[in-house]
Amino acid sequence: MILKFCSQINNFIFLFLINLNKNRFASEIMKKIYTLIFILIVHFVNAQSTDNTKRQLKNSAQTLIDSKDGNLLMAAYGEVHFNQPFADNAQYNGSLDVHRQVLLFGYKFDSKTSFITEIEIEHIKEVYLEQAFLNYKAKPWLNLQAGLMLIPMGIVNEYHEPTTFNGVERPMINNVIIPTTWREIGAGVAGNISDIGLRYQLYAVNGPLGYDDGPKLSGRKPIRGARQKGSQVTVSDFDLSGRLTYYGIKGLNFGFSGYFGQTESSLFNNLNQDSTMLSRQADSSSIGINMISSDFRYQLKNFEARGEVIWMNLTNTNEYNSITNRDLGKTTYGYYAEVGYNIGSALNLKNKLVPFVRYSNYDTHHKVSANQNKNLAYSNEVITTGISCFLNPNFVVKADYQQQKNGNNTKTNTFNAGIGYWFR
Repeated sequence: MILKFCSQINNFIFLFLINLNKNRFASEIMKKIYTLIFILIVHFVNAQSTDNTKRQLKNSAQTLIDSKDGNLLMAAYGEVHFNQPFADNAQYNGSLDVHRQVLLFGYKFDSKTSFITEIEIEHIKEVYLEQAFLNYKAKPWLNLQAGLMLIPMGIVNEYHEPTTFNGVERPMINNVIIPTTWREIGAGVAGNISDIGLRYQLYAVNGPLGYDDGPKLSGRKPIRGARQKGSQVTVSDFDLSGRLTYYGIKGLNFGFSGYFGQTESSLFNNLNQDSTMLSRQADSSSIGINMISSDFRYQLKNFEARGEVIWMNLTNTNEYNSITNRDLGKTTYGYYAEVGYNIGSALNLKNKLVPFVRYSNYDTHHKVSANQNKNLAYSNEVITTGISCFLNPNFVVKADYQQQKNGNNTKTNTFNAGIGYWFR
């Protein structure tokens, strides 16, 4: 039954990728990588499908909520990066950056009620509140949550501690399409049905601010600039965000996420409804967002793999572009597949040493309005090869080489190195 279910998922995603990447230069490479990963996963699932061990991966907030170490809880993580671009006919300076330092605090009022907050300092000088929400455990399988929360889209938006992913920088699609870290104010429910290894999340949240005395959306990174981040939020209607994560097979986490709603606009504030022109302008400043993603993470002994597929459809883009002079596309897609292997044990090392390779592909102008031209620079393939050296499970030294090529055949190469840490 499990293998039949996995096979159906594979056939669906495989055909989906072929359709997305039709007539593109990277299609054959992606198909081979994805097929290889699936064959390996099916092989290992078949060998272990009778193992009833259920293991859920937890991010820092979930770890604090489930902690039994006392009422006041503390944790932290951070990253320091070095980036050096290369080009055939140009010279670039490298950059060093304390990219982020994050402090997490939690307090348990009683066995059911807890509060989690996360304060992030980026680039030394920018301070953000990344999370601040109340969690009430009404039942073992039901948690009520409200406050500033991470949108449960994909892997990295919720699991972005530097020890949880390979590569110095986060995967490219988690910057361009899912604007990691994406957080908004809202309320909803979350919980685990541990008997079947299923976690669910469902939230009503404010939408991104697409227009505020000017446009906030763009063709290159559609909704990244529209995140409201809990700061003096503009809201007319609430959007819906949800995720299901299956972790009932040892070593495998499979997730499906969705986000559906509208962007907010300051033009609706104090709007004179008798003015047809102003009403039409306000309507044109808001777009509809329909986003879905599917992802997996798998680990068996020294082998590890992960992948993600994202599809986003935006409505009312022609009207939005007309009043803002922007180039927002109608349909965006992105995906990546990654494999790694811990060679530490083969080298008689006590700690993990993981070489990896990741292939990414995304296009924010996959489909555009009839009167709009595609920008080929928004279509990119990225190949990242690197290594993660864990000095201990909570401290990692990373290095990778990233090759990027867009639809105009413009190539960019970057060497990245850095350190990352997480502790509690």
